[in-house]
Amino acid sequence: MFLALISDFQAIVFPTWLSDEAFSIGPLSVKWYGLAYLVGVFGAYYYANRLCQRKDIWIANGATRLPEVVPTKTMLQDLMFYCLLGIIVGGRLGYILFYSTSTIWEAPLDIFKVWTGGMSFHGGFLGVVAACAYSSWRTKVPKLRIGDMASVGAPIGLGLVRLTNFVNEELYGRVTDVPWGFIFSTAPDSQPRHPSQLYEAFLEGFVLWLILRILCTRFKALTKPGVVFGALMFFYGLFRFSVEFVRTPDNIPQFGTYPLIGELTRGMAYSLPMIVIGAILMIWAWKRSPVSPKRVADPETAKPKK
Repeated sequence: MFLALISDFQAIVFPTWLSDEAFSIGPLSVKWYGLAYLVGVFGAYYYANRLCQRKDIWIANGATRLPEVVPTKTMLQDLMFYCLLGIIVGGRLGYILFYSTSTIWEAPLDIFKVWTGGMSFHGGFLGVVAACAYSSWRTKVPKLRIGDMASVGAPIGLGLVRLTNFVNEELYGRVTDVPWGFIFSTAPDSQPRHPSQLYEAFLEGFVLWLILRILCTRFKALTKPGVVFGALMFFYGLFRFSVEFVRTPDNIPQFGTYPLIGELTRGMAYSLPMIVIGAILMIWAWKRSPVSPKRVADPETAKPKK
């Protein structure tokens, strides 16, 4: 009753009262998709700032290497801004290059129409990597430490965006006979399909956040720069690769069929490097000696009050 009515095919009919619009003020229409990005980025910043304020998780057990700076609130605010730009620019360019290359010569002005939809996680991820590199250069904080801080709260945004994919009835799954299959009005047929958006929201959002949370609080992964960043890449790539088996492939040529895997979708192919590189980085960083925390004054809080 909360989600929808059960159809004659024993599948859930997508509720008509759900729409892509969160609210409107006169001619201004605010979409869930845009809100998910904003809340995700601000939520990631707030969560990272809370972790930086804790002292216990930054103190390693045993001998340490040279100290590394624990990012301040101002550093994290700047990182949030750079990451937001990286997500928007990288996500849009990634979608055009990876999934809609013909747009470049057929309708080049459409590249800038981000409000019409069309964002790639893998492109957005590369944009965030570039943002982290720039933030590291600006703040003189090592790249892996900046990468870790950009990663700890990333699942918040990932989960929210996947939920909006569900609300928008996009990126749905393949036809299925499971009792929780959904009939999406945007699908080319009336067949029940896997709600792959919800699978991804759970795995890439809650489960990934929980894994990174446990690494930070139980295993003090932040004392070994690169572990959290590597874990984000590895587990996201693994979860995305797995869900691709039940997600409807993009309506463009894929990468052929292989033993054990079957059809290698573009989502799978773009996730494989993340799995490999993430695993290597995570293992390499974990084997290194931990670093000790170096606290520096935040220039904003150090300003004299008027």
